Amino acid sequence: MLFKHFYLILLLPVFSWSQQYDDVKINNLIENYKNLDRGPYKEINWFCEDGSIRDAKDPCPDAIGGGIQHASYKSDVVNLSKSRHIYLGEILASNDVWDFWDAPFNHSRVKQYQLQRYLESVDNGWIQEKSKYYRGAKQIEDEEEWGRKFYYTILSSNQILDQDFFLIRESLRDIPHDGDTNLAQEIRSTSKVIADRYPKFMDIRIKIHGNPESKDIHQVQEWYDANKSNLNDQTLADFQKLITDMKEFFEPVSISDLAQMVSDWDNDSYIKTQTDWFSKTYAQETDPSIIIPAASGLMCDIRYNIQEDRRGTRRTSALELSLRLEELIFQKSSQWIPATIREHMDKVHALSEALASSGYVEKWEWDAVENQLLMSTDATVKANQLMDFINVARNQVAWGTGMVNSIYGDVVEEYTGFEPLSYGFYDDRIRSSLLLPLGSSIGEFSGLLSRQLGSSTYIPVLSNTSTVRGLNPGYTQGELVVVTGNAEGMAVDPKKIYVFDHPPSDLKPVAGIATVSEGNLVSHVQLLARNLGIPNSAISANNLSDLKDYNGKQVFYAVSDRGAVVIKPANEMNEEEQLLFNKNQQKEKKTIRISEEKLKLDIVAPIDMASVNSEDSGVLCGPKAANLGQLKQLFPDHVVNGIIIPFGVFRNHMSQNMPETDGSYWDFLESAFAKARQLKDSGSSTADVEKYQLEQLAILREAISRMPIRSEFVKELKKDFKGILGNDMGKVPVFLRSDTNMEDLEEFTGAGLNLTVFNVVSEEKIMKGIRDVWASPYTDRSFKWRQAYLENPENVYPSILIIPTVDVDYSGVLITKDFVHQNNDGITIAMSRGAGGAVDGQSAETFIVDSQGNSQLVAPARERMQRKLPAEGGSRMEFVNFNHPIISKDNLKEIQEFAKSAHQTMPSSKDGSYDGAWDIELGFKDNKLYLFQIRPFVENSNAITNSYLLKMDGKTDYNTELLINKQIAL
Repeated sequence: MLFKHFYLILLLPVFSWSQQYDDVKINNLIENYKNLDRGPYKEINWFCEDGSIRDAKDPCPDAIGGGIQHASYKSDVVNLSKSRHIYLGEILASNDVWDFWDAPFNHSRVKQYQLQRYLESVDNGWIQEKSKYYRGAKQIEDEEEWGRKFYYTILSSNQILDQDFFLIRESLRDIPHDGDTNLAQEIRSTSKVIADRYPKFMDIRIKIHGNPESKDIHQVQEWYDANKSNLNDQTLADFQKLITDMKEFFEPVSISDLAQMVSDWDNDSYIKTQTDWFSKTYAQETDPSIIIPAASGLMCDIRYNIQEDRRGTRRTSALELSLRLEELIFQKSSQWIPATIREHMDKVHALSEALASSGYVEKWEWDAVENQLLMSTDATVKANQLMDFINVARNQVAWGTGMVNSIYGDVVEEYTGFEPLSYGFYDDRIRSSLLLPLGSSIGEFSGLLSRQLGSSTYIPVLSNTSTVRGLNPGYTQGELVVVTGNAEGMAVDPKKIYVFDHPPSDLKPVAGIATVSEGNLVSHVQLLARNLGIPNSAISANNLSDLKDYNGKQVFYAVSDRGAVVIKPANEMNEEEQLLFNKNQQKEKKTIRISEEKLKLDIVAPIDMASVNSEDSGVLCGPKAANLGQLKQLFPDHVVNGIIIPFGVFRNHMSQNMPETDGSYWDFLESAFAKARQLKDSGSSTADVEKYQLEQLAILREAISRMPIRSEFVKELKKDFKGILGNDMGKVPVFLRSDTNMEDLEEFTGAGLNLTVFNVVSEEKIMKGIRDVWASPYTDRSFKWRQAYLENPENVYPSILIIPTVDVDYSGVLITKDFVHQNNDGITIAMSRGAGGAVDGQSAETFIVDSQGNSQLVAPARERMQRKLPAEGGSRMEFVNFNHPIISKDNLKEIQEFAKSAHQTMPSSKDGSYDGAWDIELGFKDNKLYLFQIRPFVENSNAITNSYLLKMDGKTDYNTELLINKQIAL
């Protein structure tokens, strides 16, 4: 019950009806159930203790243990649960506790129940629109009794409480167990329904949605009194419900009564004694600046000490107290108006502590950052220290939002396919939490500092610019495109600027990027953007919503090296900004021509990776293999053995006759690019020339994927498998990594553009993998990125690096520079659980470590699944938890020591010509460090040194000292 191993095969249950229940079919079922008096239910039955089912008028006799009465499900509802694990209209009392906890499916049924409660609140009952009046379908007393049993059972487990604290605590808002309701959700839903009918109510609805306060009740009442003569009966009833719910929600929490909520705890227990003290001490207190920190501290006591008593009953009452304290803080937050820098920092710390105590931030994460949010006792503080404080506080909002998206993402994404309203669940959950007042408080504090110090961030359409943070410097202008939801596979225009909820992992070149989920700082997409000077920033979900006002419009977009951001209509550009795009004023874009003269193409057999070094890069093979060979010589215990298929093997195979043509594969390639040059010279448009090139490359890719592999080469490769990798081909799982002459250059990274074939074993799959890797440089994405920076992108030669699979526990990227603070003496580390996640853009656990070994958590991982690499080949996905860090202190120390060694040794392998930072892929298996790749860390020098961008940063004096206790005008 307690383990969450999940294999992809579980996602593919084989039922005869499974193909019937696609998203369209489910949507039709939902629409049908809305109009049926019984909704998803078939009839009322008695369900007896002995397992028998009786008619509604035939109760279970006491002799067999009695039973309970509720509805049974329609056959489609039952079949849908079996085929797609989707449970509509769950009746809790009918379930086994552990079946509903649903650990093998990442607690999907718990989350589905919560999501359906939300849908019912925003869509007039959703599938229960009429069946909510179906008498006897659910017995509320049975549902609540079952809810209590559910929490008392699962909360008796320390492991579950550790791993799933956030989900359990949140579910208490939705699963009936004590006659409670989710009033905050009801208020938002009812106000939305009214505003949809009467747009003049929208301003009040927006206020309730974004910053709810008790004074809003008066506004609602005034609007109702002025308009009630024009309202229909349903809206009149909705208004009465809204006003009643708001009055109940904003009814002051009785602090003196809170102690009763944990009266079942032992008198000498820490939670009981702290709660008693809090209730007595603050019973008459009204100052929110006193109440909120105290309530936050008690919430923290509950989270850190809840395991003091093992009983699920007591743990349930403690979590209910925690929710009540959160409600108290939510109510009081808008009443706390800080007047000094110290008070602003105190408020942000208290709200951050309460957020962590609610589970939005894990305990170990809070322990890692709390000291950075504690108030200095000095009389003054420097502006750069305050900016660091704000960045750490802003991270708490980002981490908390990421927790919501990660925990509920699998279910919300599934439901969005057939019920688009599901996507609003994220926003609803966030706005009902302390993320709302914390984000608002950070915005107020950041805005105050901006006015005091001057700030270059300027995005007039945003209500709160404090949640905007520049990632990669650069500037551009173009049409802004706002993309909500999943962007995987989306076609993009290289001349447009894209705002993503989450960027696609295979993003093609674009003019600019802004993302809500930045993934991590060192993903392939982020590194490419940094390399090419593509402006890139991180924003909040609210920012994305605000930016929709610019959707489809021409804008100017700039990001400075220190993270200032400007987004504004292009017609508002000043003269200096316009000159940036004047061809006479622009620096000519630096491009590179890769010489073919040094290529050594006469080697047509595999090579032992240990025999090459970085001098062979671009000669025999690409830099991945050459540099890894160098690392093998320098750090033999940390690098696996490997086989290289050099450039010459590829070129030798390309000389074979290409089917359905008059020449070889190479002849076809050269002919295609010669014709493209002719088209360009004859005046064809750039778009037409590119279209022709991509069409011809698609033909070539398809032909290479069927290319015969020469028998003499296969014979040599098999021999090297046995001699170098230690076993016969077909018995060693391996990675095949593309490694071209046009990547990992000091001027162009090319990160992630070509194919890596994961964990293949059989000879057939290895041969297919070789063909696929050879074809990958000719994909649209790879060609377009190369074309953006290289003069001769057609002259690409792929080699292949074959290394045995290491089923790593966690893996990621090391940059031998702290580029968060632009400190060359530090390092940046990003790690994801399992294989490949960090480089693919997953939300990775990220640390920066200074030269003294002091580490700072920049971001925790928020990916709910990890990729494992079984010995039989392929991969499987497993669910993971967040309650422990990925990287240990010993790991950080070992990585830092290796980074120092790499800096000392690697430059000499390039004749001292490169002394910059390194970008290194690595992983750990059973706490042993493995090195998989090293390349130069490439930044765009034009973007970093551009005078306009430097001027953006120069407007703020970060060494300014401010008085902490001096009142500041708002």
